Amino acid sequence: MCGIVGYIGPNNAQDILISGLSKLEYRGYDSAGIAVGDGACIATRKKAGKLANLTADLEHSPLPGTFGIGHTRWATHGPPNDTNSHPHATENGDIVLVHNGIIENYLELKEGLLERGHQFRSDTDSEVVAHLIEEAYVGNLEEAVRAALAKVRGAYALVVTHKDHREIVAARTVSPLVMGVGEGEMFLASDVPALLNYTRQMVFIQDGDMVILNDDGYRITDMQGHPVQREVETIDWDAEAAEKGGYDAYMQKEIFEQPQALSNTLLGRLHDDQGSVELDIELDPNSFDRIHIVACGTAYYAGMVGKYLLEQLARVPVELDVASEYRYREPVVTDRTLAIAVSQSGETIDTLEGMREAMRGGAQTLGIINAKGSSMTRELDHTLYVHAGPEIGVASTKAYTSMVSAFLLLALWLGQQRGTLSKEEVARLVHEARALPRLISEALSDDRLGRVREVAQKYHQARDYLFLGRGVNNPTAYEGALKLKEISYIHAEAYAAGEMKHGPIALIDEHLPVVVVATESRLLEKTISNVQEVRARGGRVILILSDGDTENVQHAEDVLYVPRCDEMISPIVNAVPMQLLAYYTAETLGKDVDKPRNLAKSVTVE
Repeated sequence: MCGIVGYIGPNNAQDILISGLSKLEYRGYDSAGIAVGDGACIATRKKAGKLANLTADLEHSPLPGTFGIGHTRWATHGPPNDTNSHPHATENGDIVLVHNGIIENYLELKEGLLERGHQFRSDTDSEVVAHLIEEAYVGNLEEAVRAALAKVRGAYALVVTHKDHREIVAARTVSPLVMGVGEGEMFLASDVPALLNYTRQMVFIQDGDMVILNDDGYRITDMQGHPVQREVETIDWDAEAAEKGGYDAYMQKEIFEQPQALSNTLLGRLHDDQGSVELDIELDPNSFDRIHIVACGTAYYAGMVGKYLLEQLARVPVELDVASEYRYREPVVTDRTLAIAVSQSGETIDTLEGMREAMRGGAQTLGIINAKGSSMTRELDHTLYVHAGPEIGVASTKAYTSMVSAFLLLALWLGQQRGTLSKEEVARLVHEARALPRLISEALSDDRLGRVREVAQKYHQARDYLFLGRGVNNPTAYEGALKLKEISYIHAEAYAAGEMKHGPIALIDEHLPVVVVATESRLLEKTISNVQEVRARGGRVILILSDGDTENVQHAEDVLYVPRCDEMISPIVNAVPMQLLAYYTAETLGKDVDKPRNLAKSVTVE
């Protein structure tokens, strides 16, 4: 959530800041602003609403200068309006800052500042920090920021500048921040895509770091002022990879990128000739006897599939938790627990804090992560990268199927190492898994796309949907319902099909579309029995069936076929029509699929 950009160098800062903010729109925001310095003063411009509002204003009256900071805000304290937009400044305008995160003790700090005569313009927690820096400032901006942050509790990525100093001071605790190193110029941002037009040399700022940028380069210290060394990393994907590439939306592009993303996830880890799995992690497969999976949103549903796979293939007991609840339920964790975090960004604050809770109990930790250099990859013991590439669309698609594939790899590897799977069974499933990129390509064929579009258009005026699945495809139903809710704003519920008669059956009538995952499985016959219960009550059944299943067509009003595959890999294949149904429904309704209301790509505040 929120986006930060900073720049200092020889070029026009306004253009670079606006360009960077445009690359961060996927994070979700409700206002935008920039502050630009020209050596004599700092001018600020900010607008509620889309970045286009700010851009239009700047076109009419540009801000000259070669250093500055910018921000896209996702409201936490105070409503979204021009006044609460960032950047925030002190009364005299000398000190300007942008902030991501939440200052937990801002009320008590604000009360003290008001008593001491400070005047506030906004309702935000962030403005408090500007006034704290002002109180501490005696000519050295770096020391003033350090002194102010010593009084602050909470999460932040903070970027500050001063009219009298051609420098930018930034600090980070919890909220992500990355620095770009250019030739004679320096950059800051919340995420890598904002900087890729200018440099691929990045330094990932870590918790407790402070960075000082000027025309001579940069320095990094800890919060006490001691020098800190951080590695400069070369990003191996370019700006073009984060663009739409001719597709109508990032989400559409990323749906079609799934065959390549899955190839990247599986590459070098599945060995068909040997019938084995090799993982690039140094995890002792016998060092734990239970697993806790912790995640949010789509990653949680990937973890739900992972629970099925790990228990069935590796025979390890698994607990699955929504990350925001995990650390507050006081989980029973020992040094024989493996805690697995699932996250596309590696920055989701609830998941990160859940992992810290597990570590306090002595657990080993493993991240199933897409973003390299993220907070989780630095804090956890082991990381199984999914290698899906940059995902810009807020509604996750290729990261979801890649994370499920990573769980499949982990379950096969553990089953192989712990002896819960025979060599023959490992070899068979390895062979099946290697076919995934081809199967997903088939699931995206033109005739299947056309059929999903027809179904989406037929039911796009429905006010409610019900999604049902069983066994390893129970999570597929939940992910399908989530996708529809996220981008079309149609209310959707998901249930295990066998649970339908314990409540949801009361909702079924002739107006309710019911999507049922009924691909080939051990539970197919029972699933069809549940479908018949829906039909008997007038529900409009949309069945997802395996190619060649002509017997069960009679139970549906509409059928979406997917390539036939093994039950253990079917959740990956079956996710595709769910994604497409949501996409085409939202498209038919005229929704902006890449910027769904109230949502952000990476949730970095509790």
